[in-house]
Formats: sequence, structure tokens, C-alpha cells
Amino acid sequence: MTDSEAPPAKAPEGVSGAPALPQPVLEIASGYAFTGPALDLGALLWDGRCLPDVQIRIPLPMLNRHGLVAGATGTGKTKTLQLIAEQLSAQGVPVFLADVKGDVSGISAPGQENDKVRTRAGEVRQEWTPAGFPCEFYALGGMGHGIPVRATITSFGPVLLSKVLQLNQTQEQSLGLIFHYADQKGLELVDLKDLRAVVTFLTSDEGKSELKGIGGLSTATAGVILRSLTAFEAQGMSPFFGEPEFDTSELSRVAGDGRGTVSVLELPAVQDKPQLFSTFLMWLLADLFHDLPEVGDVDKPKLVFFFDEAHLLFNDASKAFLDAITQTVRLIRSKGVGVFFVTQTPKDVPGDVLAQLGNRVQHALRAFTPDDQKALKSTVKTFPNSPYDLEEVLTALGTGEAVVTVLSEKGAPTPVAATRLRAPESLMGPVDPAALDRAVEQSPLYGRYAEAVDRESAYEKLTAREAQAAASSAPSAPSEPTSSRGRGRKGDGQDSSVVQQVVGSGVFKSLARSLGTQAGREITRSIFGTARRRR
Repeated sequence: MTDSEAPPAKAPEGVSGAPALPQPVLEIASGYAFTGPALDLGALLWDGRCLPDVQIRIPLPMLNRHGLVAGATGTGKTKTLQLIAEQLSAQGVPVFLADVKGDVSGISAPGQENDKVRTRAGEVRQEWTPAGFPCEFYALGGMGHGIPVRATITSFGPVLLSKVLQLNQTQEQSLGLIFHYADQKGLELVDLKDLRAVVTFLTSDEGKSELKGIGGLSTATAGVILRSLTAFEAQGMSPFFGEPEFDTSELSRVAGDGRGTVSVLELPAVQDKPQLFSTFLMWLLADLFHDLPEVGDVDKPKLVFFFDEAHLLFNDASKAFLDAITQTVRLIRSKGVGVFFVTQTPKDVPGDVLAQLGNRVQHALRAFTPDDQKALKSTVKTFPNSPYDLEEVLTALGTGEAVVTVLSEKGAPTPVAATRLRAPESLMGPVDPAALDRAVEQSPLYGRYAEAVDRESAYEKLTAREAQAAASSAPSAPSEPTSSRGRGRKGDGQDSSVVQQVVGSGVFKSLARSLGTQAGREITRSIFGTARRRR
């Protein structure tokens, strides 16, 4: 059905004495009669009737032109994500879904037929068949059900971290200088205690001279950053930063049967940390952007990324942060990645970002207050000209209905179409927690990411430096004869012994490891100040 040309529009069946379709309906039908592969969204709504002969679809190649799924709470946004994700997976396209409420895990299990499903399938002429789809389940820092997703502080970068710490623009720039200092000195920032150790050192008597050397960073600002880090850590944020760091290329996997893997990031356990999870999602997207090659226009996306609760990402964001998001969204299309922002109203998304979105699925809006009315009028103005009275339609849509406009195969906007959406074929609700845990533990990725690793990094190096400084200030002990060490060749003398001591020291090994790691990580800061890495 998705690969064939849509049938010509005609009077809907089951409507006795139905008149010929009006000209606006025929024009809408013509706008969605794609010849190439497409996803089926549902059937046209017109004048209070559902017209199953007029199918509303979205061309598969246009899914990397980004999109918006919006609507008030309870209007069916999550089920729309599920519907689109299922069809993308079936077409071999990997999908990433952020599961904020904990009810998307059902995409891995076949749906359950009932009266509502049968009714909806009949209304939109859908051949509904229960089906589950290949899934991987993740959890931020291992909090909740899922394979732990962690990032190192180094790769997370100063811009994203400033958003999490709610720093102002001056403090954000100062944090960037601290990252630059750590990069230059070989102090790898793996977790929060590493960054805290570096800032503590820079504000200490010993480190103040270093602080002056990195320019424009005051002791007072460094102290504010240190207090923000300490408070952030006290809120239980440490598990999200560390190693093994998640390799975002895992999100682009295809199952053995050719279907795209659906990566579900479980977020219920961090619902009370909106700044954290929204910024972490942006890190995933930024990391993908850094690593993926340019592919230009492709027959189907390499990955489609759904960004739920998108308004949390933009709240109180600095100009630098918003500029970075806009640039990422603008450029990542050429790498074959589509991004869908999911939120309540289009006004939640900045205009520069909204301008990059080619596909729209707008569920019902409420208009109970003057602010609601203003938001409704603003939303209507963002749609192309339409034969619908959109102010009326958008407040009258039922659950599982939406106003749709997408990009055609030629890249032009399709006519606005009020649509009754199809029913997802997977389970519309969460799977059993025990089954979810089994799926996680049986994943080939579980052994790679399950256990946290705390290796030597900035905290250990600075602690060792402090210990060495303390030891050097203490009275010297008599040196042990060289011969008793059993090292070095006869005749090497004292110089050889000193070299061996240095090379064998933990500090030297740590520095060598750091330099090797730095070479592998290519610590150059990109759009978000994140570290670019070779994998």
C-alpha cells in the first residue's frame, strides 16, 4: 500500500447517496497522491465526514526534512509518534523515541484488537494487523528500565552543560575557558568530580596563577560555577556523566530482518529533571551530527529522531544555545537524519527552528483563556492557505485527529488536510516491567554499557599532584640504593634511575594515557562545544 500510487478520489463508500466530492477535496486528494514509498497517516476529514478514499500520506524521502507534532495534552501526540515510528521501522529506517511518560515501550509488542481499534481501522480503511517492532531500551544513567546512557563531561561540552547548570551567558563563557584549560593541560573530564576538581584547583591559592593565564575568568565566576556543580551533584546527577560513554551510532542499527531498530529512551525516572533530559537529548543529536558523514538527499532517512517535550529544551536557553540548535537542525538533514519536535503549541519552538520544519501534524488546541486564544491564532497563521476554517477545526478535533501538511515528493508543501489518523499496530501502552527488564538484559549492548567504569582522569591526577606537593614539602628520607631496585642495566647510573622512576610513576602513565586519549578524541570543540571523536 505504501509503495503504490494512491487510488483516485471518489465518493466515500458507506455513505448513502453521497454527492460528488467538492473541488477542494479533489485538490487535497491530488496533493497526497504520491507515487513513491510513503507512510500512511490516515483518511481525510471534510465537513464532518471521514473520507477513506482520500488517504493522507507523507513521502518517505521527506522524513529527513524535519517536522513538528503538536497538540494539547490528551489529544493523541504519543500515538501519532508510535504510528510514524512503526512504519519507519517497517521501511528499514531506525527511529529514536524519548519516552517521557513511560508508555511507548509497547511498540515492541503486538497490539490488542478491541472495538475502538476495529472502529478506527474501518473508518480510515486500514488493514490492521497486530505487530511488534525491534526495540532497544535505554535509560539515562541507568535510572529506570534500560541500558545506561552516559556521556563524559568532556564530550558533553560547556554549552550544553551550562544549560543544565542554568548558568548565565557570562558564566557559560567562563565555563568554556575552564574546558579549554583542561583540554590544554591533559586533564580529561570524565565525570562531575573531574570538573569540580579542576574548578576547585583553579580557585585555590596554587591555581590562581593558572586562572589568570586563561584570560577573562574571575575567581568570583569560577566560585559560582563550583557552587552550581556542587548543588547539581547533590541532586543526584552524577550517574549521568561517566564511562563507558554511549556510542550514538548504536541508534542507527537495523535488525536482522531488515526493519529499523526503534531506540526507546525511558525518561519517567527523570521527569523531575527536565533541564537534564532535554539537554541530554540535544547531546545525542549533536553527537550524531559530529560523527555521521554527509549523504545529501537519500531515498530514505538514516535515522528519524523524535524530540519529546521540546519546549523544555528552549526554556531559558541562551542565545548561543539557540543558535547552536538552529544550526544543527539546519545542517543535520544533509546527513540523512530527520528531527521531529513534539510539544504543545508551535510557539514553544523558536521561529528560526520552526522555519526548518517541513512536516506538520497539529492535534487539537484548547482555547479556554485569552492566552489560549492568542496561541490558537498564532498557530493558524503558520499554516498555508486552506479551505478550512482552521480556528474552528483545531478546537473541534477529537483524540487521534490532526491537521496535516507535509512536503511533497518535489519538496513543495501539500494542501492542509484535517485527518483521522490510523491506529498503531503495536501495543498502545507500556509493556510489563519484567518483560522490559528481560529484553534489556538479553540485549547485546547490555554487557557493553551496564557497568560504570571510573578510571584515572582529572580528579585522580590533581589529587596525585596535591599529594606529591605535600610529600615534597616533607623532610626527605634516605634514598634506597640503586642496586636494590633490580632495575636498569649496570653502569646506567643515577640519570637512568631517575628516568625509570619518572616513566614508571602513576603520574607519567596517567599523562601518557591522557595524551593518547586526547589524540583519539580530537578535542576540538564543535557547534555545541562538544568534543569531536574518532570511533
